[in-house]
Amino acid sequence: MDEAIKKADVLIEALPYIKEFRKKVFVIKYGGSILGEETIRKGVLQDIVFLSFMGIKTVLVHGGGPNISDKMRKLGKKSEFVDGMRVTDEETLSVVEEELAELRTLIVDEIHHIGGTAVGLSGKDEGLFYTEKIKARLDMGFVGVIKSVKTDIIEKDLKSSAVVVISPMGRDHSGTVYNINADEAASKTAAALAAEKFVLLTNVRGVMRNPEEAESLITSLSLKQIKSLITQKVIQAGMIPKVNACIDALKGDVKKTHIIDARLPHALLLEIFTDKGVGTEIVK
Repeated sequence: MDEAIKKADVLIEALPYIKEFRKKVFVIKYGGSILGEETIRKGVLQDIVFLSFMGIKTVLVHGGGPNISDKMRKLGKKSEFVDGMRVTDEETLSVVEEELAELRTLIVDEIHHIGGTAVGLSGKDEGLFYTEKIKARLDMGFVGVIKSVKTDIIEKDLKSSAVVVISPMGRDHSGTVYNINADEAASKTAAALAAEKFVLLTNVRGVMRNPEEAESLITSLSLKQIKSLITQKVIQAGMIPKVNACIDALKGDVKKTHIIDARLPHALLLEIFTDKGVGTEIVK
């Protein structure tokens, strides 16, 4: 009986959040580094289906870096990166397209299997992500940056209560296809939709003062505090692009952003529907 009462208490705690977020848009970025772990992936997708059933309009932008690198190795082709971005020649672009399409199909199929509804989109189709070649210190090949997002394509599917699953690719005005950083694709999508929340699912707990100490998690940060923590090198390496994606989303009128560890069971629900949360929230 005590266990049943605790479960009821959790539902009551979630009630005001469910009421607040119903019919709002959430954009979730699911990193490729944790997509390949079946148990984690199915748990995340269960949470996303739950959000959908609660009336939250959910967009999932997925990565696929490890899958792409694995396929490149099998083909005997070396993966090259500059400033964390994959150098993409014509052959690599073909691998990127193929692997992202497979992952998108996998995610959509698993959402359907759980009992939800999902629609898969590639950013290169129907003008979803209008893209230009990135200007970098070295030629990156077919790597682009998003200049605009055609939101009506996404909004049409959200109206049908489907989870919209998007692969990070785009086209320019001449039809040339580009590989796009998934964090950027997710943050630009969140900004264009003026989403209520932008959530980065990762394999770290959030922003930590000391990565070796679990209790050093910083649960809430403002933009001003982030600048200070980067200067102090508390935020460094792989966390910097994640934080920058959150900053970009907030500048685009997203209400609140979150960085959470997808390896924690039901982390997404715990972050959104409980008072304490489990990761780092970043606000203006």
